[in-house]
Amino acid sequence: MPSLAPRLRFPLQPLSRPARLWAAVLGAACAAALLLVATDSRADDAEAQKPEAPYFFVASDDPSTDRLPLKSTEVEVRIAGVIADVTVTQRYRNEGQRAIEARYVFPGSTRAAVHAMQVRLGERLLVANIREKQRARIEYETAKKEGRTSALLEQHRPNVFQMNVANILPGDEVAVELRYTELIVPTEGRYQFVFPTVAGPRYHRPKSAGGSSDFVASPYLEQGVASTARFDLRVAFASPLPVTELRSSSHGIEIEGEGSNGARVALTGETTRNDRDFMLDYRLAGDTISSGLMLYRGATPDEENFFLAMVEPPKAIAAAQINPRDYIFVVDISGSMHGYPLETAKTLLRHLIGQLRASDTFNVLLFSGSNRVLHESSVPATAANIERALRTIEAMGGGGSTEIVPALKRVAALPKAPDVSRSIIVVTDGYVTVENEVFALVRKNLGQANVFAFGIGSSVNRHLIEGIARAGQGEAFIVTKPEHASAQAERLRKMIDAPVLTQVKARFDGLDVYDVEPQHLPDVLGGRPVVMFGKWRAANAQAPSGQLVLDGQAASGSWQAVLPVGAPDGEAVALRHLWARQRIAQLSDQEALQGGGGERDAITALGLRYSLLTQYTSFIAIDKVVRNPLPAASTTVDHPQPMPAGVSNLAIGAEVPSTPEPSAWLALLVVIGLLVAAAWRRGGASAKRLWRLPRRLR
Repeated sequence: MPSLAPRLRFPLQPLSRPARLWAAVLGAACAAALLLVATDSRADDAEAQKPEAPYFFVASDDPSTDRLPLKSTEVEVRIAGVIADVTVTQRYRNEGQRAIEARYVFPGSTRAAVHAMQVRLGERLLVANIREKQRARIEYETAKKEGRTSALLEQHRPNVFQMNVANILPGDEVAVELRYTELIVPTEGRYQFVFPTVAGPRYHRPKSAGGSSDFVASPYLEQGVASTARFDLRVAFASPLPVTELRSSSHGIEIEGEGSNGARVALTGETTRNDRDFMLDYRLAGDTISSGLMLYRGATPDEENFFLAMVEPPKAIAAAQINPRDYIFVVDISGSMHGYPLETAKTLLRHLIGQLRASDTFNVLLFSGSNRVLHESSVPATAANIERALRTIEAMGGGGSTEIVPALKRVAALPKAPDVSRSIIVVTDGYVTVENEVFALVRKNLGQANVFAFGIGSSVNRHLIEGIARAGQGEAFIVTKPEHASAQAERLRKMIDAPVLTQVKARFDGLDVYDVEPQHLPDVLGGRPVVMFGKWRAANAQAPSGQLVLDGQAASGSWQAVLPVGAPDGEAVALRHLWARQRIAQLSDQEALQGGGGERDAITALGLRYSLLTQYTSFIAIDKVVRNPLPAASTTVDHPQPMPAGVSNLAIGAEVPSTPEPSAWLALLVVIGLLVAAAWRRGGASAKRLWRLPRRLR
C-alpha cells in the first residue's frame, strides 16, 4: 500500500505551545458539551425505564382473522334532574373465517356506578351476574375452553374497563349492553355531562425497576389514523326546569327543543369522532342549581331507604385583604405531552404565572423521566423571575416517560416558610398507572398545602386529576384547548383568593339518618354545591319528616341553609347505586392511603350487594349452549384504540430531546471562560500574536 505522506502539502510538525493551549481549550469545551448533553439526557430520562405498555397496532394480511371486531359503540343518555342514566352498547362482529376472542379496553366516567350488563346473541339474551373478580375470571376461562360464548367486564381503574368476549364465531354479531348511572354536579350554575371515548396510553414502570405493571397492555392506532368503529351518542333530558345554553366544545351536535324540559341532543354525522371526550355543557333556567333533598324508599320494608342532598353555596366574595401565598407549579413534559398538549399547558402557565402578585412567591418543577426545579427554593414573583420562568417553560419539548411520584416527593421536600400558605398546581395529562401511590403521597406529604390538578388534553386521565384534587383538598380542572386556559386560570385564582364556604357542618332534625357520605364535609370552592348521600329510617312505613340544616362560614359571615324533607321519589332508585359508589370511592381512598388491599373485603361486599362493578367484582355472562366445537383453534384479538386527539406517537415508547436547564448552559460557559483565561495567561504574547493572525492563517 503506497505511503500517504508524499501527498501532504506540508510536513507534519509538532504543535506550538499556543496551539497546544488552544487545542486543549477546544477539547475541554467539547468534553464539557458532551458532559452537558449526557447529564441533561440523564436528567430527562436515563433513569427512567421503557414502558411495558401500550404498543402500536399492527395490521394483519391474514383474511381468516378479523383484527377489528368492534364495529360500533352506541350511547343512550337520559338526564333527569342531576342524575344521568347511561346505556352503552358495544357491537362485535366477526367478519373473518376463524373464531375469535375479542378484548377491548375502554374508558368510563370517574363517577359511573356500573350496575348492569347483558349480552344479545342473535335472538337470545344473556343477563350478566356480578361475581367476585377472581371467581368471574375462572368462570369465564372455563366457558371459553368449553366453546361457549361468554362476556366478562372487569375494572382496571374506576374509569378504565376491559371487555372480553369469547367464542365469537364467523358471521356472529354480539351486542354487549352495560348500564351505569352518575351524578352531575354543577359548577357556578353550569352543568357538564362527559362521556370519555378513549383511554390514553398509560406509562408503566416495569417490575424489574421496582414498579407495579398490573395495568393491561393495550394496542393503539398511530396518530392521525381514524378508528374503524362507529361512534354514536344521543342525549334526552327529562328536566324539572327548561334546559338552556346547550353546547359542546368537543363534537358537532344537533339540538332539538332547547329551552324546553325535554331537549334532545345528537352527534352530527361528520363529527362522530371517538378520539376525544364528548362534553356537553348546559344550564337550567333561572341560573340556579337544583338544591334540594331527594329521598328514595325501598320497594319492600326490608329494603334500605336512601337520600341525596345538594345545596347551593353562597356566592364568592373577594376578601378585603389577601395574604401572600407560595405557588409550586409541577409540569409534565413527558412524551405524551409533546405537541398540542404541551402547547396548551404553556398557554395555561402563562396565565397562571403571569397573574401572580408581587407579594407572592413561586417555583416551577418540570418532570418526565426525572425532574428538575427552576430554583432550589421559591423566589419572589418579580417581573424578572416570572419572565425567566416563562422563557424556560416556552423552551420545553415533550419527551420520555412520566415519573410523577418522584416529582411530587421532591415538591414535598422543598422548603417552605411557616407563615405562608402554599398552593401546588399539578399540570399533566395523567397517563400513568400509579394513581393510588400518588393519592397516598399527596395525603401524607402535602397536607399543609392545597393541591390543584389541571388535566391537559382531549382525553385525560380524570381518575388521577380528580383524585389528586380530592386528596389535596383542592379542585380539578380540565383544559382541552388553549382558548380555554384563561378562563380556567381565572377560576383557580378566584378559588384561592376566597374560599366560598368553610367549617361546613350538617345535621338532620326529625329524620333518622345513617351511613352518611362524606363523613366530614370539605371546604367549598369554586361555586360547587355541598353534596351528601346517606340512608334513612322510618318506623312502620310512616311518611318521613324533618329537615336538613347546613351551617358554615362564608366570606360575608355565618351562613345557613335549611332543606325540608319531602315525599320520597319512587323513580329515584339510582340513589342506592350512587350511595354505594360513593362509599366504595371512600374505601378506595382509604386503601390507597394505607397501601395494600386492606379494604378488599368491604369493597367486595358492597359490589356484590349492590350489583356494582369494582376493582374486586366483575360482571360475567355465559351462554348455556356450546357453540364452538374447536375452542382451542380460536385466537385472541386485542381491538385497538385511537390515539387521543392532539397526542403524538411519542406517547408510546419514543422520546425527543428536551431543552437543557439554563443552569447547565451557564456552567458550560463558565468552564469555557476559565479555560480561555488560563490559555491567555499561559500563552502570553505568542497566544496574543496567534489571535491577531488573519483568519486564513490561524
